[in-house]
Amino acid sequence: MVAQLIDDDPELAHEHALAASRRAGRVGVVRETVAITAYATGDYALALRELRTYRRISGSDDQIAMMVDSERGVGRPDRALEVGRAVDRSTLPIEVRVELAIAMSGARLDLGETERALQELDIPELDPDRAFSWSPALFAARAAVLEDLGRSEEAALWQRRALVAEEALGATDADRELIVVDDIDEDAALESEAPANSKTEERG
Repeated sequence: MVAQLIDDDPELAHEHALAASRRAGRVGVVRETVAITAYATGDYALALRELRTYRRISGSDDQIAMMVDSERGVGRPDRALEVGRAVDRSTLPIEVRVELAIAMSGARLDLGETERALQELDIPELDPDRAFSWSPALFAARAAVLEDLGRSEEAALWQRRALVAEEALGATDADRELIVVDDIDEDAALESEAPANSKTEERG
């Protein structure tokens, strides 16, 4: 029920998650689900509590980005950065590593450290020519920081890349295929909303 409701009715999804927690509170995935629905409803303090419990039960850091964002949500960007830095990023799945970079960048923005927010996004997964499942969010985050820095032309280019990647990924299974985005002309990207060309390659 949570999976069915989370996008359209997060409050009701949260009620279902809480009901599950009353019956199976020692199951990691249940506590994780409560955390996710609490986060979706803006209850960041509860999300943090549940995420810590989930982490203790499961021993997993796969929700570390949500923990960082929840610390931001309760007004502790400094603590958010501490939480993010305490994790060995080399042990994280790629998707989680990218989510963490975006969350850390957001914490830097909260502190007014805009240049450092941009540096947080300078990660190997930031490939402007190829689109993976994490690329649209990463490209868009970079665009937002560049906009804050007053680098509007670069921001527009990265926002365009985010849109192209999202459109391309919407037409394929990103877990099986790699999207190669060709011919993103920087001037054209800034002046036109016409879609750039794209093609797909099977990833081995």
